[in-house]
Parts: sequence; structure tokens; C-alpha cells
Amino acid sequence: MAVPRIDHVVVDVGDRMDEAADRYRALGFLLTDRAQHSLGSSNHLMMFDPDYIELLSPSGNARADLAGFLVGLNGLVFALNGADALYADQRARGIPVQPVQYFTRNAHLPDGTQGTARFNVVRLEPRTVFDGRVYFCEHLTPDLVWRPEWQAHPNGALAIARVAIAARDPGIVADCFDRMFGAGSVARAAGSDRPHVVRAGKVAVEIWPRDALARTLGDAMPDPAGRGDHMALLGVRVRSLHDTAAVLRANNIAPMRATAERILVAPDAAMNVAIEFTQ
Repeated sequence: MAVPRIDHVVVDVGDRMDEAADRYRALGFLLTDRAQHSLGSSNHLMMFDPDYIELLSPSGNARADLAGFLVGLNGLVFALNGADALYADQRARGIPVQPVQYFTRNAHLPDGTQGTARFNVVRLEPRTVFDGRVYFCEHLTPDLVWRPEWQAHPNGALAIARVAIAARDPGIVADCFDRMFGAGSVARAAGSDRPHVVRAGKVAVEIWPRDALARTLGDAMPDPAGRGDHMALLGVRVRSLHDTAAVLRANNIAPMRATAERILVAPDAAMNVAIEFTQ
């Protein structure tokens, strides 16, 4: 199968949802109202086109699948069209997937009305690919998720550009993606200090040697927080780096690194996620 596009990424925030929302608003993102899942968790979203960032918080002990994941970027979610067929395909490939799961959440719409967003998901067993969660999400009510009013971010954010995974053995992680999507899905790097890359729509999923990524990010490398192979960096494409920098300055966010090509924000400003803005 062809590699699907990235649907969204998930930042786990534990019981620190209010703090997380404040931090991401300070980074210049527009957040949707907090919503409650039928599974027993809540979220805020930062909507782009065609993907988004989710801040996720469990409610008590209702989400066993979130157990053991501390604050940070832990979820990589691919777009899905046809949950039953995808489940059968992944099973045939020997991928440990869980049965199709249906759930809902409330949706507070910009005009003040309420709706119920509905989803099908196919989850890999946690930690199958890296020390995090990989799954597929099918939106049954996309009109309640993608609204232009929610895409007008003060920082000019337009879309996810890349995700960087820090891996002890990048080849093992790459092999997992090849099994999921077919041989050759991962472009293998020639050198030992460069990432293997999975192209998921317009998003580059980069599988870095952990030490090489740590050297590249320096002090912006997130705390592994007990994780082995883990998602470390989230790249976001913006309309204008100049305008993004102005929003950060106004909100007293000091970038760790700023050039004409990118702005890198420290993990402590983004719930243990290195955020990179590029134009």
C-alpha cells in the first residue's frame, strides 16, 4: 500500500492540560475548545490543512493505552479511509494491530452550536514501531473537525512539515515502516549521521540516529522521559517567519535558534517537544 498522509500528531500532557493550552497559545497557535472523548480523555486541537496537532489528556484511568507515556510528543497518526480493509491489510502484513475502534467526541462549533464528531481508528499495539503510539484515524464527520475559522493561527501556521524520531537503531524502526507500507517505503540514508525518511503526504517522517539528532538539536533535544526510541521534534510550516517571530517576541518566547530559514523553540516552552518553524 502507498504510505498514507499524516492525519495528526499527539502531544501527551497528562494532568497539565491548562498549562499545555497556555503554552501553545503563547507559541501563537489557535486552539479549539476543550472536548471530551467517549473513550475517557479530552483534547484541544490546532487545525491546519490537511493535518493538525492534538493536545491529549487522560481522564482518570479510563485510557489504559496512554498508561506509561509521560509528557511529550508520543502519537503519530496516519489518515485512514476504510478501517476494516486497513485492519485486514495490516494483519496480513504481520503488523500487531488492534481491532477497529469507534468513538466520538463533542464538538463546540464556531457559531456556538454543538456537534458530535465520529471516528474509526486502527491502532498498532503501543511501542510496536518506537516508544510511542502509531495508529490510523478515519474521520466520519470531517466537517466537524476541519473548519476555516480554526485555521487562522496568529503565528501563521499552515501545516506539519516534518517529524523527527530519535532511534537507537534507525534501521529497526525503518524496517517496521517497510513492513507496514511495503518494501521501499523508507528512503534509506547513505551516512550514519543522516535520517532515513518516510514521505507521508507532504510530511517527512525522519528516523534519526539518536546521537546524531541530539547533536543537531543541542539543548533543544527533549527529555526522553524514560523513552527509548521516541519522537523528538515537530516541524511546522508557517506563512511568514518574520510574523511568527513577532508573535513569539510579543508572548515572551525566546527561540533557542533563529535563522532566515527556521526558528527553533525549546522543549520547555512546548511540553517537552522541540518545535521548529519553517517557511
